[in-house]
Amino acid sequence: MKPDILGLIPARGGSKGVRHKNRRLVAGRPLIQYTIDAALASTALTQVAVTTDDPEVADIARRAGVLVVDRPADIAGDTSPVIDAVRHADAALQARGLPAAQGIVLLQPTAPLRTGADIDAAVALFLDGGLNPVCSVSRCEDNHPARMYTVDGAGHLASLMPDLASMRRQDLPAVYHRNGALYIFGQRELALGTIICPAMTPYVMDQQQSLNVDTEFDLVVLQAVLTQRLGAPANPA
Repeated sequence: MKPDILGLIPARGGSKGVRHKNRRLVAGRPLIQYTIDAALASTALTQVAVTTDDPEVADIARRAGVLVVDRPADIAGDTSPVIDAVRHADAALQARGLPAAQGIVLLQPTAPLRTGADIDAAVALFLDGGLNPVCSVSRCEDNHPARMYTVDGAGHLASLMPDLASMRRQDLPAVYHRNGALYIFGQRELALGTIICPAMTPYVMDQQQSLNVDTEFDLVVLQAVLTQRLGAPANPA
C-alpha cells in the first residue's frame, strides 16, 4: 500500500525582503506556482496543501487544484516558527478526514527550481531510510567556509578555518549548505516540534537548482534562469 506522504507548502503573506514574495510574478507566473507544479508532478506525494494567511495566495492554490489551510495570524508573523504552521496544517487536514501523513515534505516557495523528480528521489531516501528525516543540500564551492572570516577586536580578518584558508578550492573537503528546497520528516518529529534535527539524510542538489529567493536581486537571477530554460518573457512582471 502506498504510504501517505503530504506535500506542504508554507506561504505566508508577509515578507520583509521582498514584498508579497510568494505571489510575485516571475516569468509571468506567481513564484509559488513553480513549487505547486513541482509538487503536482511528484508521484510520491499523496496530497498537496498550501498553508497561508494570504487570500490571493489561497486563490492561486485553489485554482491549481491543491488543498488550502487558512493559517491564523498568530502563527503567520515574521518570527513565527514554521513548525507551528506545519502542526496547525497537519491537525486541520486530519480534521477534514485525511489520514495522518507518514511523511511530510515541506516545500518552501522560495526554492522554485526543485522538481517533481527531486521530491520523488528525496521521498525514496526517507522511506528507504526507515523514515529518517531528509534535508536538501548543495555542495559549497567558492562559498566554502574556508574562504570565510570574522573581524577580530583589532579590526583584522580572522579565518574560520585557518588550516584550510590557503588550500585550492578543488582540494577542500566537501561541505554542504542547507538550501531550503525540501525537508522531509514524520509524525515523530512533528510531536517533538523539530524540523532540523541530528543525523538527517542529505539529498544533494546542484547549485543552480538550489537558488533561494530572499531578495529582489534573487528574483532577477531567477528570471534570467527561467528565460534561458523556458524562453520566458525577458522582463520580470
